[in-house]
Amino acid sequence: MAPNLSKSKDGLIGDVVAVDGLIKPPRFTLKGKDLAVDGHPFLLDVPANIRLTPASTLVPTVDGAAAGSFLGFDAPSAADRHVVPIGKLIDTRFMSIFRFKVWWTTHWVGTNGRDVENETQMMILDRSESTTTGQRPYVLLLPIVEGSFRACLEAGKVEDYVDMVLESGSSKVKGSVFRTALYLHAGDDPFDLVKEAMKVVRVHLGTFRLLEEKTPPPIVDKFGWCTWDAFYLKVHPDGVWEGVRRLADGGCPPGMVLIDDGWQSICHDDDDPNSGAEGMNRTSAGEQMPCRLIKFQENHKFREYKTKSGEVGGMGGFVREMKAAFPTVEQVYVWHALCGYWGGLRPGSPGLPPSKVVVPRLSPGLERTMEDLAVDKIVNNGVGLVDPKQARELYEGLHSHLEASGIDGVKVDVIHLLEMLCEEYGGRVDLAKAYFAGLTESVRRHFNGNGVIASMEHCNDFMLLGTEAVALGRVGDDFWCTDPAGDPNGTFWLQGCHMVHCAYNSLWMGNFIHPDWDMFQSTHPCAAFHAASRAVSGGPIYVSDAVGCHDFDLLRRLALPDGTILRCEGGYALPTRDCLFSDPLHNGKTMLKIWNLNRFSGVLGAFNCQGGGWSREDRRNKCAAEFSVPVTARLRPGDVEWKKNGNFPVVAGGEQFAVYFVEGRKIQLLRGDEDVEITLEPFTYELLVVAPVRVLTPPEGEIGFAPIGLANMLNAGGAVQGLEVNDGEAPAAEVEVKGGGEMVAYSSARPRVCRVNGQDVEFEYVDGLVTVDVPWTGSSEKLSRVEYVY
Repeated sequence: MAPNLSKSKDGLIGDVVAVDGLIKPPRFTLKGKDLAVDGHPFLLDVPANIRLTPASTLVPTVDGAAAGSFLGFDAPSAADRHVVPIGKLIDTRFMSIFRFKVWWTTHWVGTNGRDVENETQMMILDRSESTTTGQRPYVLLLPIVEGSFRACLEAGKVEDYVDMVLESGSSKVKGSVFRTALYLHAGDDPFDLVKEAMKVVRVHLGTFRLLEEKTPPPIVDKFGWCTWDAFYLKVHPDGVWEGVRRLADGGCPPGMVLIDDGWQSICHDDDDPNSGAEGMNRTSAGEQMPCRLIKFQENHKFREYKTKSGEVGGMGGFVREMKAAFPTVEQVYVWHALCGYWGGLRPGSPGLPPSKVVVPRLSPGLERTMEDLAVDKIVNNGVGLVDPKQARELYEGLHSHLEASGIDGVKVDVIHLLEMLCEEYGGRVDLAKAYFAGLTESVRRHFNGNGVIASMEHCNDFMLLGTEAVALGRVGDDFWCTDPAGDPNGTFWLQGCHMVHCAYNSLWMGNFIHPDWDMFQSTHPCAAFHAASRAVSGGPIYVSDAVGCHDFDLLRRLALPDGTILRCEGGYALPTRDCLFSDPLHNGKTMLKIWNLNRFSGVLGAFNCQGGGWSREDRRNKCAAEFSVPVTARLRPGDVEWKKNGNFPVVAGGEQFAVYFVEGRKIQLLRGDEDVEITLEPFTYELLVVAPVRVLTPPEGEIGFAPIGLANMLNAGGAVQGLEVNDGEAPAAEVEVKGGGEMVAYSSARPRVCRVNGQDVEFEYVDGLVTVDVPWTGSSEKLSRVEYVY
C-alpha cells in the first residue's frame, strides 16, 4: 500500500520502511494543510483527499528518486474525468508549458494559481529566498499518465487553487483511486531538475525512452529543403527536381529533401475513387483535410513519373534518379498523417486495412484551445480510423512501400488526434499505445529505427507513450510566413512567437526527442532572425523556399557545399536561466536568450521577440504592438551552462573568455562573472561565441589564445573540431576546422607564422583577432589544419 502522508503529523513519515535502521525523509511532505518541500510550503490548503507517495518507494533503483514524490487523490465516485484541486499557489513565480492549440504548446508565466493556463503539461516553481527558513529549491510539477488516465493542470475554480485534470477519454473507462498522476521533483538547478525527473518517470512508466538513450536520424546534420511552401498540395516530381537543382546551382545543395503533403492518393467522400483524380483537384488551403487515403501507393503525379530511359518508374524511380543526379541528397523523407491522412482511411478501399469513420469529440480542455482550421475540418468530417488491433497493418503497408521506393524516413504529422477518437477504443491511453506500438515497430523495420520527424505532437500522451523509437520532433508551431488570420503585422510578431515556442518547449520535450525548430523561408523579411536561431538550435536546418527564390548569401552562412551544416554538438538550445520565468513576448523588456555548446566554445543567441503572443482573454495569439520596442539585456559567459559538457570547467567567475559578436564582428574579453550590454531592435538578433581562453607560457610571457571559428558562418564556433596547444619553448596552437572561409581566433600576441594544411599563409591581426582564409576541402569530413606559431 502506498504511504498516505496526508494523514501524517508534521515531520513524520507514514508507512515508510526503514532500511538497515535508517530512514531518509522524503523531500515532499504534507505539513499541516500545506504541501512542502524541504519544509518550505509551496501549495497551501491542500484538500484532505490528496495522497502523496515518495518516489523512492516505487522506483528505488533510480538515484534521483529521493528528490521526488508522486501525488494522487481519492475521488468520491468513479468517473472518466476528474478535476481535482491540489492546493493554492500564491505569490510564487512559475514558468509552464501549456497547449494553446490541440497540436502545439508554448511558454507561460505567472505567480498565482489563477495564472495557470489550460492544458498545462509542465510547471516549474522558481526557487525563493527566506531570511528565516533558507532557500526553497526549484519544484517541478509534471502531470503524467496513470493506468488508462492522463493528467494535466489548469487554474482552479476556487481562487488561486491549481487543479489537476485526469481523464480517460472514454465514458466506459472510469476510476476513483489514483496515486501517481502527478510527479513532483525538487532541485537546485532548473535544467538538471527536469532531466532528473524524467529519469524517474522513465523507470516508473517504462513506456518511453529518453533522448540520451537514442540516436537522432542523420538528417540532423544535413541542410534540407521541404516542398510545402514551394508547392503546397501541387507538388510534383519535375518541380522537386528543379527545386533541388536550383539550390545545388547556387552552391547550397540539400542533403535532405522532404516531400510534404500532396504525394498521396486521397479523395473526399463525395469523390469517385476510381476517377483517377486522387484528390488532386483539392488544392485550396484546408480543402485536403476532409480527404481520406485510398491507397498506399503514391498518386498519379509521382506514380506516372518517367525515368530518363522513358520507362514508368513511379516514386522509386524518381527518388533513385534524384539521388544519382544530386549526390549530396542522401536522405529523402515524405509526409504522412498518423492515421494515414488528415481524414484517415476511406472505408472499403481495396488494399487498405478495414476502417470506419469516427466522429471526433473534443474534451473540455481542448474546447478552450485556439480555434484551428484543421480541428474544425476534422471534427466536421470525422476520421477513417483503423481499429487499433490492426494499426500495425496500416504502418506496415505504408512504410514497406516507401522503403521499397528508396524513401529514408517519414514526417508523421497530425499526431495528437487520437484523444478525440478514443471513446470506443478503451480511452486515450490504450488507443495511443496501440498506434504508437505499430508506428515504432514499423520504423524499426523500415527506417533504421529512427527515421521519423514527429509533428503536431505536443502533448504528454505522445511524449510518455510514443517516444520509444522516435528521436526527432518539432518543438514549435508551424512557421507562418504571414498571419492566417489576416493581421499584416503577423509577418513579424509571429516569428517571435515561433522562437519562444521552440526555445521553451525544448526544456520539456528535449528529454524525449531532439528538437526540430521547423523550416523557414530564406527570402522572408525575418529570414536572418530565423536562420540565426536554427544555426544554434542544435537541430536540423531546412528551408521551404519557392523554387529558385533563395537568399544564397544567407543560406551559405548555414550550409556547407556538401549539404551538411555546422551543428552544435552539445545538445539542443535552451533559454538561459535568467529568462526562464520572464515573458519574452509581451512585457516590452525581456530579451529571449538561448545557449548551446560547440566542441570548444559556448554560444549565446539573443533575440528581440517582443510584439505578440497568447491572449488569455481572446484565446488566441494576437499582436501586441505596444511591446514591439528596442530591448536591452546583459549577457555573460556564465549564461552558458558549461557543466552540461564535460569538456569545459565549471565557471567560477575568474576564468577569461573571448566573446565574439558574430554580427558585430568584434571581440571582447570577459571573466565568467562579467557581462556585456546589448540593445536589439524588434525582430533582430546577435550571436555570441564564448570561447575559454587558453594560456601559453613561453619565456617571453603569457599568451592568451582562443579559437573562435568561421566568421562567415552563423554558428561560427561549430567549425572548430579540434584544438591542440603546445606550450613551452616553441609555443603554438593547432586548430582543426570544418568548412571554409574566414577562420578567426583570439590571440593576445601576434603570431609569428600561420599555416593552413602545412603551408605558410598570409594572415591579418587586428585588435586581438587573427584572421586566416581557409579553403573548402571538398568534404565536411576532411578537416583543415590551421597552425598559429609564436
